[in-house]
Amino acid sequence: MRIGHGYDVHRLVEGRRLILGGVDIPHTTGLLGHSDADVLTHAIMDAILGALGLGDIGRHFPDTDPAYAGADSLGLAARLVPMMAEAGLSVGNIDATVIAQAPKLAPYLPQMKDNLARALGTTPDRINIKATTEEHLGFTGEKLGIAAHAVCLLI
Repeated sequence: MRIGHGYDVHRLVEGRRLILGGVDIPHTTGLLGHSDADVLTHAIMDAILGALGLGDIGRHFPDTDPAYAGADSLGLAARLVPMMAEAGLSVGNIDATVIAQAPKLAPYLPQMKDNLARALGTTPDRINIKATTEEHLGFTGEKLGIAAHAVCLLI
């Protein structure tokens, strides 16, 4: 068994889509980043890479590489499946929390689970996603950005 933790944060800006867990969520602002800036998927990827002892997503998919400009984060996440297989591991479970004052994410959580399970070669029952606000405190509470934490167990 191997355990990993991941964290990611991106700024909210006008003129960008808001994509979380591969779901395009209608909102007045979106996340700024080199790829699609999917903080949930990025945090989960970092947790998996951490469990594998392989660094972080910046090492494998650097934001200085034009090949990843606008990249679909679920597609990048799928590239971790062979890395897990090479280590003789697969997803035991993933637990993630998205921290966002707005929009309300509860209606989108089941689709996020399905998308992530499909990309990571596992089943939705092995993935748990929660959403919370920070009661208007800090950068997420002030709607300046969205953050995500994730832990994973690889077995």
